[in-house]
Amino acid sequence: MEYENRQNDDIVRMVNIEKWFGRVYALRGVDFHLKRGETVGLLGDNGAGKSTLIKILSGYHVADKGDIYFDGKKVVIRSPRDARRLGIETVYQEQALAPNLSISRNIFMGREPVKGFGIMDKKLMDEESMQALQNLGLRLRSPDLPVVTLSGGERQGVAIARAIHFKAKCVILDEPTVALSVKEVNEVLEFIREIQREGISSIFITHNLYHVYEIAERFVVMARGKKMTDVLKEDVTLDDLSELVIKSALVE
Repeated sequence: MEYENRQNDDIVRMVNIEKWFGRVYALRGVDFHLKRGETVGLLGDNGAGKSTLIKILSGYHVADKGDIYFDGKKVVIRSPRDARRLGIETVYQEQALAPNLSISRNIFMGREPVKGFGIMDKKLMDEESMQALQNLGLRLRSPDLPVVTLSGGERQGVAIARAIHFKAKCVILDEPTVALSVKEVNEVLEFIREIQREGISSIFITHNLYHVYEIAERFVVMARGKKMTDVLKEDVTLDDLSELVIKSALVE
């Protein structure tokens, strides 16, 4: 059953999005929407166009054609800063963290609070960083720990805590469980559940259907730059979803 778009419930609506890279037609008139408080799994093989679509929403690419609406208003997103101003935060596969900087510096990177004479307010950063992590259920012993000393799951937790702390309305999760141990995967999935409990909309991009099926409420499957399927979780089993992804990849 195809999902019916109710525009007044959408936090994100992307209409007829097209993107070229030289002669490569990367996105071919893609429509995509995300409801308020919803988690959508964005699926597809390598080259399907899902990363390009999300990079347009997060400001790393600009669409060649199409419109974007966020929180009910038509918007223009030309940079990651534009996206963050709207309330769109991205947690990348590479975590986009500075490994040799502390936890608190990473959480406040680019948004450091200052006090008199432009001096960075480290005490405030440390206190708020630890509170943000605790709110996520992640208890680390010090805000001064370099990120490089953390496990993969803990690093993702820091990135997700940063998004929640800065009041994201939409969190994009780009392969958040890749290359993690089973224990770390479970930690990250619990962090994503906390995003859901906060009522924050999220887009979960992954190749791992087992992980996303556990979390998402709806699935969008892409192939060759097109949206092939848009289906509610209640209408598909995990096996059905796997078959949809495989079939989409075979479509010419």
